[in-house]
Amino acid sequence: MAMTDDSRDIEKLYEYGERLNEAKDKSQNKGDYEGIIAAANGSVKAKQLAAQLIPRFFKYFPELSEQALDQHLYLCEDEELGVRVQAIRGLPLFCKDTPEHLAKIVDILGQLLVAASLTALFKHIGSTDDRSADDISSWETIREKVLCFIRDKVFPLKGELLKPQDEMERHLTNLIKQNLQDVTAVEFKMFIDFLKSLSLFGQKAPVERVEELVEIIEGQADLDAQFDVTDGDHINRFISCLCMALPFFMRGASSSKFLNYLNKQILPVFDKLPEERKLDLLKNLAECSFYARSQDARQILLSIVQLLKKYMVRRKIEEINFTCVECLLYTFHHLAHKTPNATNSLCGYKIVTGQPSDRLGEDFSDLYKDFTERLSTIEDLAKAMNKKLTQGMAEHNKAMAAAKTEEEKDVIKKQKQNATTGLRTCNNILAMAQPLHAKAPSFIGDQKISFVMERSN
Repeated sequence: MAMTDDSRDIEKLYEYGERLNEAKDKSQNKGDYEGIIAAANGSVKAKQLAAQLIPRFFKYFPELSEQALDQHLYLCEDEELGVRVQAIRGLPLFCKDTPEHLAKIVDILGQLLVAASLTALFKHIGSTDDRSADDISSWETIREKVLCFIRDKVFPLKGELLKPQDEMERHLTNLIKQNLQDVTAVEFKMFIDFLKSLSLFGQKAPVERVEELVEIIEGQADLDAQFDVTDGDHINRFISCLCMALPFFMRGASSSKFLNYLNKQILPVFDKLPEERKLDLLKNLAECSFYARSQDARQILLSIVQLLKKYMVRRKIEEINFTCVECLLYTFHHLAHKTPNATNSLCGYKIVTGQPSDRLGEDFSDLYKDFTERLSTIEDLAKAMNKKLTQGMAEHNKAMAAAKTEEEKDVIKKQKQNATTGLRTCNNILAMAQPLHAKAPSFIGDQKISFVMERSN
């Protein structure tokens, strides 16, 4: 019967061990010891046997000590429990025969202890899928206590616990990623805030590490699922995750998956969203638009123009959401800045880039007329609102002077704050609408206007 590669490796290991046992001057059998070290990269059985032999003959080969010890320490972290146990059992031999390596071995044991403790802790915050109904109540109590312990005791001590830093930060990151299935929004934010505090994802981290954080957030946003406009939890989660991802878009991570989902799944049913969530979504989209990539801007621009026309009415009406118009104009400017000739067929502009997509031979004059008329209407409405708010500010000042109680003053102060915000919004609309009357406008892109988000809690 032919021997398998695994059997041959095991047989070789036994041969190396026998020759070393029988040799009077073991240092002359350097090749055998090197063979043992190399075998530690083999099968599970080979690793277990190597974990016995490496420490047994370690003291005879000081010139191979660093290579041998590092290989043995890798075995201490092996995926297979049997390999880890055998390797850890061999550590006392290193300490006994070569005490100069004691400090390094103590460090690795401390690391293994911390890693094992963290792994055990995170087992208590995973999914409930495999638990019976009777167990869930007591499990949730334990889970809450474990999360509080991790938040209050583990995270604040990351500098002392996570050593060596790179390996332990990666270990903890992997544990967090494996246990996010059933976390609440607050718990998820806690984990993301912690991850971005690690040097692994710090300000000097390469873009691929920042992308890793965005991928975690994308998973929580459930961007592979069909969007159900009646599912309030999903839209809330999407907005929260988009907001959470914004700082990472600023650092170079791609927003493509969020924008693609928004364009294909959410904007087509935008009218059916709860009113209080529409503005939150548009505010986050506006902030995100500044960091969109050209190909994403081109894909989503049609949806933005269509939505903008719904808010920029052709006739003057009493009720209009100026903040939504402000968000959409801001988004339009930044997306159009990245792909200007896409606006030729959407708004009737005549922007020349020399590309076939300019479509300069086609007549889009009706689109231009419609778009600029809508702009003029919204400008007139913004000017009228500006006048109304300015007059109201004078009345607020008089009322503040006449107010006698703190409660009255607080109400008036809130009214003044709202008026100030409204004035800024209208001024922003006027600043963004004015350049859009040109046949080939210059879109606001690199320079930001004074656009300050006020988020609802």
